[in-house]
Amino acid sequence: MCYAGAVNDRAEGYEYPPRVRFELLEKDIDSYRRAADFLNFDNADVLCVQHEFGIYGGAAGSHLLALLKEVRMPVVTTLHTLLREPNEAQRKVMNQISQRSERLVVMARKGAEILREVYEVPEAKIEVIPHGIPDVPLVESATAKAQFGVEGRRVLLTFGLIGPGKGIEHVIEALPAIIQRHPEVVYIILGATHPHLLAHEGERYRLSLEWLAEELGVKEHVIFDNRYVSPTDLREFVNATDIYLTPYLNREQITSGTLAQVFGAGRAVVSTPYHHAEELLAEGRGMLVPFAKPPAITTAVCEYLERPGLIERTQQAAWQSGRDMIWPAVARRYLETFRQACSESRAPARTAFAGWTTGRKTELPALKLDHVVRMTDSTGIFQHAMHTVPDFHHGYCTDDNARAFILCCLLDDLGARPPADSLNGLSTTYLAFLAAALNRDTGGFRNFMSFDRRWLEDAGSEDSHGRALWALGTGTVHAHHTGQQRLCARLFEAGLARVEAFTSPRAWAFCLLGIHEYLRGLPESAAALAAREVLARDLMQLWKNCATPDWPWFEPGATYDNARLSQALLLAGHAMKHAEMQDIGLKSLRWLVSIQTTPSGCFRPIGSNGFCIRGGARAHFDQQPVEAQAMISACLSAYHLTCDPVWSREARRAFDWFLGRNDLSRPLYDPLTGGCADGLHPDRVNENQGAESTLAFHLALAEMTFAQHPLPARA
Repeated sequence: MCYAGAVNDRAEGYEYPPRVRFELLEKDIDSYRRAADFLNFDNADVLCVQHEFGIYGGAAGSHLLALLKEVRMPVVTTLHTLLREPNEAQRKVMNQISQRSERLVVMARKGAEILREVYEVPEAKIEVIPHGIPDVPLVESATAKAQFGVEGRRVLLTFGLIGPGKGIEHVIEALPAIIQRHPEVVYIILGATHPHLLAHEGERYRLSLEWLAEELGVKEHVIFDNRYVSPTDLREFVNATDIYLTPYLNREQITSGTLAQVFGAGRAVVSTPYHHAEELLAEGRGMLVPFAKPPAITTAVCEYLERPGLIERTQQAAWQSGRDMIWPAVARRYLETFRQACSESRAPARTAFAGWTTGRKTELPALKLDHVVRMTDSTGIFQHAMHTVPDFHHGYCTDDNARAFILCCLLDDLGARPPADSLNGLSTTYLAFLAAALNRDTGGFRNFMSFDRRWLEDAGSEDSHGRALWALGTGTVHAHHTGQQRLCARLFEAGLARVEAFTSPRAWAFCLLGIHEYLRGLPESAAALAAREVLARDLMQLWKNCATPDWPWFEPGATYDNARLSQALLLAGHAMKHAEMQDIGLKSLRWLVSIQTTPSGCFRPIGSNGFCIRGGARAHFDQQPVEAQAMISACLSAYHLTCDPVWSREARRAFDWFLGRNDLSRPLYDPLTGGCADGLHPDRVNENQGAESTLAFHLALAEMTFAQHPLPARA
């Protein structure tokens, strides 16, 4: 059985026949890894890769390497283009493809020469297999012309996806001289504009060709047929052709499927000397003309038209040579190559999801803040979304605006900029919300605000107060402007007085994280130092009152934002030089890791539908993005303080939960919108992309980026 995988260059994909069993999104590197996992799980015997620069995502198509590194079957790669002078990225990709392929297939002997001389590929690894073509009889062109309304005319043809590299303008420039000697000539340009060109420039190139034909007075001799044609219709066009023209401009092209098909159908060809044409048209099987030389095209076309014996001999020679290129012959060559590759393969034993279980280090997704921007108006960031649309009904909250402000601070440190607005503009909006949230009369932060900017309460929860202080403490050091930093410090100090009376352990943890950041900029603050002392000791005492060897945790239940308790005590203990606090932070975090790991090695956060209670059942669902983010942040803090690589691996494992390494093997992060799903249910992903979830992903991504490309340390 043979099945296919397709690369999509647009989000909506394409309608494929059933033979296409999996799809890759061109610019989403994780879709390549998922494809590898699919192939491994399906126990495919061999993978045949079609390689062309410009098809795959990443620098020089490097995303393809993510697939090749993970598959557990032999790889045979067919190379459609080979560059004699590759740039650094292209050479690196080609070298990796060569190393990870049992066989490299080229369609011309010139390609084999380039592989040996430029890329130092061993001869034994190279196969020369021609481009496949349909097996068609050699027919007289006159019999097929009537259906196109060109009977009695001499037909020149170029077909394929239309774009500037085709050099069609040089044929049109040659037409006046050709038509002067042969007024019966008509030139058919068959094919749609290349979709990538169409997306960026529209029909600019095709229109330029039409205008050129009109300017040169040959408009009536040129037929533009702007469409994709079926194989049957294409065969009829080829049958009606007297001379086929490929005036391509790139010498490095070692494969042309259009040339192969027309050549094998026994048509005379006039072509520029790119590598494939040089080989096919040698020894009287066609004519070669210099690149971008219309007079040479005129001479060659007229020579064929004026020498009936020459064109007939050329057609016969091409058709006979093409019998080695028909699909059955090519298929037999490939099957033999596959057999040899399988017999010689030293691929590792197959294991589904092997890359994840071996702790591979992978590239992080690209920053895409579109959904954050979409969820934000002049007041702040909306709490909830209906799919990807902000939900005005629920308005705003301090919790999410605090998270959003922290994200802006992290991204500013990274030098990032969102696409639709300035980072400073976003951070100003979120900070203004936090400033408005502070009730000056009570010193507490309100949490919920309606869409019409009415506060819905006089005081928020201790948790929302803690998150506000966390954001403001972060902004005191990391906000973009001095003015923002000073405002953050003033608001932080105004809200700090209440925290020593808090009873919520998570509020303690959030406050400790904010104090940790605040003291980076103002290390002598007596109020902050005193508050840290009280809260850290309260948290440590909570552990001592509850923890047992079987339940090394702070409370009788592990509920939400769990890893923040461990992280806060770990950081406070380190700053206070309190070894016992640090030890408790690490010990509790290890336990939390152990109960949030599936037998297959995936991260499984404690579900919000019941949580995890000592002596009782543990809820596996609904899994929340904020739990994955908390675990990532805590593990990275542990890694920065201990330099133990186990913590960086745990952070990556939790981050992969967002990308599809989870109970359902479904990604929660959507690279097309930049949003993150609101949770993982037992049978589905919650498709709403609310603020908390989206911010959880982007905060996690920012912290993972710091870990891979560290700037000044952020423990």
